[in-house]
Amino acid sequence: MTQSFLVVSAHSADFVWRAGGAIALHAARGAQVTVICLSYGERGESAKLWRQPGMTLEQVKAERRREAEAAAGMLGVHDIQFWDLGDYPITLGQDSLFRLVDVMRATRPAAILTHSKADIYNHDHPAVTDFAQHARITAQAHGHRPEQAVLGAPPVFLFEPHQPEQCHWKPDVLLGIDSAWPQKRAAIECMAGQEHLWEYYTRVALQRGAQAARNSDKSITYGEGYQAVFPHVVDSLA
Repeated sequence: MTQSFLVVSAHSADFVWRAGGAIALHAARGAQVTVICLSYGERGESAKLWRQPGMTLEQVKAERRREAEAAAGMLGVHDIQFWDLGDYPITLGQDSLFRLVDVMRATRPAAILTHSKADIYNHDHPAVTDFAQHARITAQAHGHRPEQAVLGAPPVFLFEPHQPEQCHWKPDVLLGIDSAWPQKRAAIECMAGQEHLWEYYTRVALQRGAQAARNSDKSITYGEGYQAVFPHVVDSLA
């Protein structure tokens, strides 16, 4: 059976900065990756667009979508969805939660990737991780839409916030992404509205790569860090 992965991204660029390597790595191995962008990031993460004379909200959304679709194509994303749930603040109601439950039960992901539990600089991010994990629990509930097959127990990995030290985020999973780095960098460069972050997230990838190499016997240059929500269940410790 083909593996699937689900990425729940608050804004239309988050999946690129924070999980682009993991997405490209697993897509290259044949996995089907679904990315859900709950918001375009049209208010708080589109300053460059808003500086253009005559810019409108719908134009900003359209440009953000175009950038994200191009980035998703670079990464090999199977399915990217834009739910347009607002930005600063994002609005996450019960209908949207049940919609995400349906996606989880339909795709049956091998893993779910989403935001950190805290982010003092962007309250949309912890709201989204709470939303995604609530949906996962609901998807496991036999009493919710009992005609559907319930979800198993996919691991949840929280990707890196912009300022991890201020967000009480510490990686306990380091993923080497050397083979996927050219795709991730190309996807990063699709996000023209946030060009100021291109080099920042390149430096993050180099830092996590150095840490991954230091904590293994592998030669790794580029990496991504994740925080696991649940214990790893393994057959061996070696």
